[in-house]
Amino acid sequence: MINYEKIELKAIKNIAKITTKLEEIALFNTDKVINAFAKNKVSDYYLKSSTGYAYSDVGREKLDLIYADIFKAEAALVRSQFVSGTHALAVGLLGNLRAGDEIISVTGVPYDTMRTVIGCPVKTEGSLVDIGVIYKELSMLSEGHIDVKAVQRAVSRSTKIVYIQRSCGYSSTRDTIGIAEMGRICQIVKEINPNVICFVDNCYGEFTEKQEPIEVGADLVAGSLIKNIGGGLAPTGGYIAGRADLVEKASHRLTIPGLGGEIGATLGDTAREFYQGLFVAPHVVLQALKTAIFAAAVFSDLGYPVKPLPEESRSDIIQVITLGSRERLCKFCEAVQCNSPVDAHVKPVPSLLPGYQDEVVMAAGTFIQGASIELSADGPCREPYNAFLQGGLTFEQGRLTVMKAATMIGPLNANKI
Repeated sequence: MINYEKIELKAIKNIAKITTKLEEIALFNTDKVINAFAKNKVSDYYLKSSTGYAYSDVGREKLDLIYADIFKAEAALVRSQFVSGTHALAVGLLGNLRAGDEIISVTGVPYDTMRTVIGCPVKTEGSLVDIGVIYKELSMLSEGHIDVKAVQRAVSRSTKIVYIQRSCGYSSTRDTIGIAEMGRICQIVKEINPNVICFVDNCYGEFTEKQEPIEVGADLVAGSLIKNIGGGLAPTGGYIAGRADLVEKASHRLTIPGLGGEIGATLGDTAREFYQGLFVAPHVVLQALKTAIFAAAVFSDLGYPVKPLPEESRSDIIQVITLGSRERLCKFCEAVQCNSPVDAHVKPVPSLLPGYQDEVVMAAGTFIQGASIELSADGPCREPYNAFLQGGLTFEQGRLTVMKAATMIGPLNANKI
């Protein structure tokens, strides 16, 4: 008989040992946000909506400055007009690449939806490959890190962008790229060709460490507001931050050449939600990290491979749990769904979704559709049947959900428990 209460209490003790460091990071990042708000003299006036072209929307302009301060960037573009993190990434790439330019992914195969943006392995309409951009992809080392020697061989005077995906995506064989490793790669790339743009997909990574990619040499970063940095309050949107000229080129791709970031209405309470979401984001990220560590501790005790391990340092909010079968993956997502505040009565089923290569099962009983800073789980229905758990506005929900999943699925090998 499995004593789930014993496993739960053991996991709680494990995270208590680790969370002191995480709380220090959350405190540091909260201080960073408060200082950026104070420096830019945020007042109620900036939280109003705008209409039409929205010229001189001071709330929108002020938020750009705050993001730039937080990221230590020259400029930022924070907009509700970005429909997803992938959209923000695509705008950043399409705005800064032209036919004949070369882009190298140094973190292996990008996330599924980014593969359609790039146009590899299938050349999709309007993709980078379709418009004549040269795409190269470097495999990562077997232990999950960037292959430095391969980078040194591949980067040349003709390379325009080096693309770094911070999070593991749908891969259990590679590590999330931490800030220290990211900085090392940026330095190596710049030594070969100082004109190369180091572009970081920052999704799931904001506020998990004390520094952000721009501080260690990245030229451009992009991400989603319905992940970490929106704090669970931003209803949509994305951001791009970095060198002013690169952000400017991206802005002309988002709206209209010649107008760029000068237009774009802020509707309803979006401005207030963007500001307030950013303010609480470091604390919310802490809740998500505690949930991830707890899940890793519980499922490793049940015999399942997990990545990262409970005690390992983290640079994103994603927890990978290798469940080994389609049935277990679906049950895991069912457990997450039935412990959600929205659509708890719905049973997730695998299906083909636009931008993905395989059937995907997703659990997301979230207040904001697709918000992966809220507790959610998904995974492609392919070997080795990994569940990707992310988010959690409160650790309490995360704890309850993980234990529900554990009891629904049971141990990998009951004889070893």
